[in-house]
Amino acid sequence: MHFHAAPAGRGANRTTLVLRISLAATLAYVVVTFVAGLRAHSLALLSESGHNVSDFLALLLSFAAVYFQSRPADHTRTFGYQRASVLAAFINAATLIAISLWIGAEAVRRLNSPVTVEPRIMMIVAAAGVVMNGAIAALLWGVARDVNLRSAFLHMAGDTFSTAAVIAGGIGILLTGSGWIDPALSLLIAAMIFWSSVGIVRETLNILLEGAPRGVSLDRIRSDMEAVEGVVNVHDLHVWSLGSHSRALACHVTIADIPPSESACILIKLNGLLREQFQISHTTFQFEHTGCEELEGCVAPPEEIAGRHEHPHGLLN
Repeated sequence: MHFHAAPAGRGANRTTLVLRISLAATLAYVVVTFVAGLRAHSLALLSESGHNVSDFLALLLSFAAVYFQSRPADHTRTFGYQRASVLAAFINAATLIAISLWIGAEAVRRLNSPVTVEPRIMMIVAAAGVVMNGAIAALLWGVARDVNLRSAFLHMAGDTFSTAAVIAGGIGILLTGSGWIDPALSLLIAAMIFWSSVGIVRETLNILLEGAPRGVSLDRIRSDMEAVEGVVNVHDLHVWSLGSHSRALACHVTIADIPPSESACILIKLNGLLREQFQISHTTFQFEHTGCEELEGCVAPPEEIAGRHEHPHGLLN
């Protein structure tokens, strides 16, 4: 027996507009920070430019993922393109980890061989970055309902804080003349990027590997299902995520030997429980009757076991 959720809400147009604005603004800022970083000899600004390149690619991937995710399921991809956004988030986060490691290595090199920087240019460009990144992060926060857009939001929120740190660094260099402040800030930025990205990688890998959704207890699901009137036991239970907000469940449910028409009430109760308590909207149940025993993974009446006769246990529709 199957139960399918209703189609997702229609916020794709607003999300697409937000991503287009974010892409244009981020690309412009990449050019500005790169040129300013070269003129000011600032690793912090150059690392911001590299980080914003990754942000641009992240937003571009998110844009593509939103497009594919909105496409309906077909005979080839029966679950649609829900994993497209998860894959985009994984690529985004993995790219950020690589960039953070490069920034960290370059910062260590500059700590050993300091370079004179121009703090005023750093502060002016970083101030513009705080405004732009903060505005984009605020726009993305309004549409960040899945892991794909949340990863893009983290990119931009991280940039907002890191550019604010560049301003503080520029003030410090201006007041003290200490060149080590610039690479030290770069190390801080790299650590922040790395930390936020690891969490996204862990979450998306769990979805791609079809692990149980975060915070979901199979033991609790089983016990709650077995508490439903008419259910004898639940076994062969599987729960996984189709996307960041779409969960699926498949299991065998043993019930009394009753007509299929009478089992419809049990089916309704099970679906209601899973939808309301665990946010699981796509379910597949295989009803089995008491008095049957398992034979090599298939269910067979006791009298047929001696003859090794197996009867199919396909899904009831």
